[in-house]
Amino acid sequence: MKSRPEPTSHQPLELLSVVIPCRNEEGAIPSAVEHLYVELRLHNIPHEIVTVDDGSTDSTWQTLEALCQRVPTLRPMRNTGDNGFGRAIALGIDQSHGDAIVIMMADESDDCRDVVRYWKLLGEGWDAVFGSRFIRGGGVIDYPLHKLLINRMANLFLRSLFRIPLNDFTNAFKAYRREALDGCRPFLSPHFNLTVELPLKTIVRGYSWTTMPITWRNRRTGMSKLKIGEMGSRYLFIALYCWLEKYFSRGDYRKKQSPAKDYK
Repeated sequence: MKSRPEPTSHQPLELLSVVIPCRNEEGAIPSAVEHLYVELRLHNIPHEIVTVDDGSTDSTWQTLEALCQRVPTLRPMRNTGDNGFGRAIALGIDQSHGDAIVIMMADESDDCRDVVRYWKLLGEGWDAVFGSRFIRGGGVIDYPLHKLLINRMANLFLRSLFRIPLNDFTNAFKAYRREALDGCRPFLSPHFNLTVELPLKTIVRGYSWTTMPITWRNRRTGMSKLKIGEMGSRYLFIALYCWLEKYFSRGDYRKKQSPAKDYK
């Protein structure tokens, strides 16, 4: 694994919140939630599963309500304001209780076993852990070729622009300590560009981070909500915003380092 810089958070973690935004996922969300619940219970991880229904027009909400009977740690909620992937995640973060937060997709494209590994790495003191599908040990299954090519070009652009050894900025499946997410506020991205905003702000603002390999599988039910044609300018906007902050903010937003005595 590659890491920049060393872990700095010394507070032990008490609760993991897994935030899952969902829109019209009636076919995928039951197995996604149940498999995650079983995996976290197997490893005795104290947790809550926070699902945010982002304006579904199918039976996603009714499905989530029924799931509560089988998954006692499930906390479903509805985004009753303006819809958007980023807005749903922000609501889930705001309403969650954990001091560790993993953002996960509802379509089972993310491996719930990787959530356990995220929890362990955050417990070692990292402020954030970024999964990558494109490092040794990671992988993708059934990734559409055109999306793969666009993904690799976008990530190469971000890696070159920020001079950061991370090659999977655009992947939503990442983990953060709450203090790191609070340090990334305000969240500016209402849509999928939040997946780029959070890691860039985490790095630019001086929080510790590391990477680990993850596996991604293309959804088996439902349809993807990401519309590449609509997102290009939004990704570019947030990338340029974070670039300007990195080079021109004079450190105004950087993490405030606590005195060493606070960690004793």
